[in-house]
Amino acid sequence: MYYQKLKKFPKNFLWGAASAAYQIEGAFDEDGKGPSIWDTFSKIPGKTFNGTNGDIAVDHYHRYKEDVRLMSEMGLKAYRFSIAWSRIIPDGDGEINSEGLKFYDNLINELIRYHIEPIVTLYHWDIPQALQDKYNGWESRKNIQAFKKYCQTVFKAFGDRVKYWVTFNEQNVFTAMGYRWASHPPNISDVKRMYAANHIVNLANAEAINLFHQMVPQGKIGPSFGYGPTYPITADPNDVLAADNADDFNNNWWLDVYCRGTYPALVMNHLKDLGIAPEVTLDDKKLLKSAKPDFLGINYYHGGTFQQNQIEHPDKTSQHEKDFSKTDPYLMQPKDTQAQTPEMAMFNNVENPYLHKTQWGWEIDSVGFRITLRRVYEKYQLPIMVTENGLGAHDKLEGNNEVNDQYRIDYLQTHITEMQRALTDGVDLLGYCAWSFTDLLSWLNGYKKRYGFVYVDRDDNGPKNLTRIPKKSFYWYRDFIQKNS
Repeated sequence: MYYQKLKKFPKNFLWGAASAAYQIEGAFDEDGKGPSIWDTFSKIPGKTFNGTNGDIAVDHYHRYKEDVRLMSEMGLKAYRFSIAWSRIIPDGDGEINSEGLKFYDNLINELIRYHIEPIVTLYHWDIPQALQDKYNGWESRKNIQAFKKYCQTVFKAFGDRVKYWVTFNEQNVFTAMGYRWASHPPNISDVKRMYAANHIVNLANAEAINLFHQMVPQGKIGPSFGYGPTYPITADPNDVLAADNADDFNNNWWLDVYCRGTYPALVMNHLKDLGIAPEVTLDDKKLLKSAKPDFLGINYYHGGTFQQNQIEHPDKTSQHEKDFSKTDPYLMQPKDTQAQTPEMAMFNNVENPYLHKTQWGWEIDSVGFRITLRRVYEKYQLPIMVTENGLGAHDKLEGNNEVNDQYRIDYLQTHITEMQRALTDGVDLLGYCAWSFTDLLSWLNGYKKRYGFVYVDRDDNGPKNLTRIPKKSFYWYRDFIQKNS
């Protein structure tokens, strides 16, 4: 669809940036905070790049006032951050830690003082280690009540000042990486357990939404999902069908539950045939149906391209076929044998010959962003908040204390332009939170993979002086927000 003129962003559009507690806060054991599964997992030899962890991270816990001041100088309208569950309730379901509440209370008040809308994520992958030890974490239904208690605590404390809340960040990623590929905590490789844990997270999500609507009726809440559009590699109807299968498997398996309260029949039937489907009770179905999100958070980085499965057509090969020895956390791709790869009978993932890649091998597809927003909005008819979109790169601090990240500006500019086209197409958009505000700990790649508008002077060998240095993209985004176009 071509337009001579694009629709302007609304005056109240939430131009923002995002972060996650474990990746920025540090202070991992200060003021009563208990350990999370990431505090434990990152200490396992070989699990993270050079043994990097979030013990100090970029020390946002002690420097939040400086960071918020920089957000104000940048002109941010919103800041999305997560609360560390184990900072609020150190053992997950016991005594409430007043010092933990105080930190987030101060942060929220500081944001409001600078007229920055706080957007709170309840869960960004860091369940308290005590709950992992006590209940096996998300594999136990008992964990749902623990999560509900935590939610009740923070809704009561901050619901008077925080309008927008995100329940779970990228459930499709943390369940796959943690329970299937053992590359995230809890370090498990069992696809059946992954689907079982994923279902329990769905129930916890529904409980949190229903509780929120009771406690904070004036607020808005919804999950944040890592979405990737699916393309067929050719116009062969078999490839088109494979792309549809991939859409059900990679996207609708979560979004249909969030928005409709039901699992896609195609995927559920397939998982049942393989003996790996989750147990869904009648009460589960009622709960999932009862919870209605107010908006959808969409994290967008790239999509995927597909051809017909190789079981039906073993001779159908492509020069663009992926090397499955390296898995991508946003695509749920096969890694092991048929017993552990339900995708195998549904589709085959291949390279897209029309797209370039980032330094980390992620395809760059700005038009896919527009496709994502249109598909999700047309299907579910819920307002969308872009909760993540950004470029990880090897940023270089030059001798004059400057970071010339024009490549990030180019990336963000093309993606925002496609977002504006989606807005013109009719998509209801609430805001855009770029990933991320400052540089931060990349979960598995340490501090060498940088996303921020603000350079933090630290590396994988240590924190150095943690000086904040605005990059070229900082000033570009500041000017962009002022123009609102």
